[in-house]
Amino acid sequence: MAVTEQRDVFLRAKQRTFGGLTEDAEGQWRGPFCFIQAADPQLGLMKAWREGDSDGGGDEWAEEVELTKQAVEAVNRLQPRPRFMVLCGDLVHAMPDTPFRDEQERDLKEVLKGTDPSIPLVFVSGNHDLGNTPTPKTVEQYCNQWGDDYFSFWVGGVLCLVLNSQLFFDASACPQLMEAQETWLEQQLRRASSPSEHKPKHVLVFQHIPLYLKSPDEDDDYFNLEREVRQQLMDKFKRAGVKAVFSGHYHRNAGGRHDGLDMVVSSAVGCQLGEDTHGLRAVVVTEGEVVHRYYSLEQLRTQGMDQDLKKLLQG
Repeated sequence: MAVTEQRDVFLRAKQRTFGGLTEDAEGQWRGPFCFIQAADPQLGLMKAWREGDSDGGGDEWAEEVELTKQAVEAVNRLQPRPRFMVLCGDLVHAMPDTPFRDEQERDLKEVLKGTDPSIPLVFVSGNHDLGNTPTPKTVEQYCNQWGDDYFSFWVGGVLCLVLNSQLFFDASACPQLMEAQETWLEQQLRRASSPSEHKPKHVLVFQHIPLYLKSPDEDDDYFNLEREVRQQLMDKFKRAGVKAVFSGHYHRNAGGRHDGLDMVVSSAVGCQLGEDTHGLRAVVVTEGEVVHRYYSLEQLRTQGMDQDLKKLLQG
């Protein structure tokens, strides 16, 4: 099979069907709904960070397991039920092919099995899931464990795009994979902005590394994308009418809004690097806007979403 034929097959395979979240079933707007964004459970980081060895895989992760259990419990208690929960990368701390990786993935999967079956789980790849410089091998390993590293799905008339942001950060060891994602993304954005039977009410993007932390013109940093790449993506997203980009990676809450594009940076379920609490972000999608709020795990578990967000869900 020729390379171009391989790529065509690859591109066609990049639409997921989470719990029936297909374009045919979910391509039409049916009213407000909510979903949950989580980021960086990163099993193994908390002890490693305390010991000043954040590059190590971490030989203990009971704290992160307990926090993830609390997150699952909080999400299961929400009424109305979230349409899905997305985990925006760094599922575990151990890098590919390092000690503790398999055990951390096993334990995370075991905890996530407790999620109510009516709430599909959406996984986003992070730098610890793929390596800071991903390779075809590490991407394949991730896909075998968690599913495609980029894909689209529909929910309630909203088009959701999950991206592999590590390919934007450093694709030097896998340029063909970067090219394939770029081609696919152009295709998705072009379709989203074109008249069609299923014109999306909103377009949302999920990725691990933020475009920026506070300002689109900020300096390049470990926690954001390089300025030229950032601007190219923002231009593409704005032309296609993308409403918001949701990310993690920073282990603190941050973000901003620029020309109608919301950059949402959520802090971690696991290790905190700032003053935020272990938490989750509740997102309410209405016909005209996307409203989001970060909650501590305890607050969301015991009190649920605030009344003003619940009112938005009543239409």
